[in-house]
Amino acid sequence: MSEAGRSTRTKPADAVLAKALEKDWRTVAGFLREHPQFILDDSDLLHELGLWRRPDNVVEFGPAALARLSEAKTRESAARQELEATAMANFAAQAQTHAAVVDLLEARNHADLARRLEEIAQLRFGLVGAVIGLEGPDRIPAGWRGLEAGQCDDLLSPNGLSRMGSTPHTALLFGAHAEAVQSVAMVRMAIWSPARQAVLAFGSDDPNGFTPEMGCELVAFLARVVERTAERWPVL
Repeated sequence: MSEAGRSTRTKPADAVLAKALEKDWRTVAGFLREHPQFILDDSDLLHELGLWRRPDNVVEFGPAALARLSEAKTRESAARQELEATAMANFAAQAQTHAAVVDLLEARNHADLARRLEEIAQLRFGLVGAVIGLEGPDRIPAGWRGLEAGQCDDLLSPNGLSRMGSTPHTALLFGAHAEAVQSVAMVRMAIWSPARQAVLAFGSDDPNGFTPEMGCELVAFLARVVERTAERWPVL
C-alpha cells in the first residue's frame, strides 16, 4: 500500500479516536465533579499527578492579595530601613559624644575648654560652632560669650532648661558666624558656687539640624560635662 493510502485511512481513524476520548473524558470529568473524594482521598494519585490537597486553613493568594502583600512588605521594609538608619545615627552620635567628653576633660583652662568645644562641634558633629554664654558682665573667661544678667532667661524662657530649633538671638551667641546658623541646640547651665547662669549652645547651618521634636539628652549631657570641667578653675 502506498504512503498516500495509509495517510488517508489513518486520519479518519485518528479523528474518531479523538472524538471517542473527548466523550470519555467528559464522562470522567463529570464523575469527578460529582464525586471529588474519589481522587482527593487517593494521595498517591495526587502525588503522581503533581497535585496537592489544600487544607481548610490555607489561604490562597490571588493577584490582588499578592499585590497587597507586596505593598505591605514594601512599607515594612521602608520602616525597618528608617529605624535602622535612626539607630545607626544615634549610635554614631553617642560614640562621637563619648569621644567629645574625653577631649573636654583634657582641657587645661577656660579658654582651652572653649576652643575644644568649638573644634568638637565643627570636626565631630559638622556644625557651625559651639559657644558657652555666661551672664556677667564681669569676669568672663577668654573665648566665652558675655551675657547680661537675665539673658539666659531670654534665650531659654524663665523656666526653660533647653531649646531646640530656631532663635532670634544667633548674633548674641555666635557673633560673626551668626548668619550661617539656621538652628540651635541650647541647654542651661549653672557654674561655680554661688552659681552663675550660663548656656551651652550648638549652631547648625541646616534649618532642620535641630528641631523642637528632637530630644536634647546628648546636648544636656555635654552641658553637664562642661559645667564640671569649668569648675576646676576659678574665674579670675
